[in-house]
Amino acid sequence: MSKGNGMASEEEILKQKLEDLQKKLGKKQMFEEAVASLKSLLRETYPSASPSLRKLFYSIVCRVATILKTRYTAPGFWNAGLGLFVETESLVSESSEREHLRSCIGEAHQQLEHNQSEGAIASNSSRGFLFEGHLTVDPEPPQPQWLVQSNLLSSIASLGTADLAESSFEGLVENNTTEDAAADLFQELLNRIEDIPANLDPFKTSVNPRAPPASKEVVAKLPVITITEEILAKLGPDADCSICKENLIVNDKMQELPCKHKFHPPCLKPWMDEHNSCPICRHELLTDDHKYESWKEREKEAAEERKGAANALRGGEYMYV
Repeated sequence: MSKGNGMASEEEILKQKLEDLQKKLGKKQMFEEAVASLKSLLRETYPSASPSLRKLFYSIVCRVATILKTRYTAPGFWNAGLGLFVETESLVSESSEREHLRSCIGEAHQQLEHNQSEGAIASNSSRGFLFEGHLTVDPEPPQPQWLVQSNLLSSIASLGTADLAESSFEGLVENNTTEDAAADLFQELLNRIEDIPANLDPFKTSVNPRAPPASKEVVAKLPVITITEEILAKLGPDADCSICKENLIVNDKMQELPCKHKFHPPCLKPWMDEHNSCPICRHELLTDDHKYESWKEREKEAAEERKGAANALRGGEYMYV
């Protein structure tokens, strides 16, 4: 009887250890240490553990996978998780659990390969190019497709129809522009016209480019606030991080965007590495892409001009050309 009580007591102690480790997983500075401790306990106690204790082990390992996918992207965290997944996969006996762990192992390998490729790109891109005041010997990168198409469509819009293009061509020659240069321009338009997507208006002067990621400097300077009881009372009991969907608690660190929406910094970083806008309201932050920012300024000016023209028409004013 005492032996049974002793075994029950040991199991309760182990469960308490696992619950403590699960709490530490949510703290970035404790994550790797908690994963290492979990892996050690797994190796030592899992083979002789009761079914309920094995289920607890498995659920916490699944929790590690969820945290990695929603919060942490650093290679060190994923390496720690990979070692845990491999260790657990070698111990579990249920086929469904083993299959899920294999998918976790595959995701970890993909993430680590992605981190390595990103590091190589960042190393190469840090050399810079010969524009915007950067004096280097590196070649300037080729123009993105959206800019090539935008320039082409602008040229077509200025020339109008094919008949107008031909008359413009003749005008260039009459105005002492060399025939070869004019012919090259017209031929370039003819050659590239097939590259324009069929669903584009040929007289629209710009093509919407894909938004680049937010500026890393801007993201790094976003304010970080600590959730207090007062803030939590204003947000409500169901307040959560819209990315990982975990409820906010007192002392949580949250990064605040200019639109006032708040997110866990580890949750926000992967999003901002791919996008330049708030995940909720799409408020845009500055980017490091000079061409994209220039395009945005042009679009803003064009929108203001269209608005002014619409107001003038509504006011009974007309412009004759």
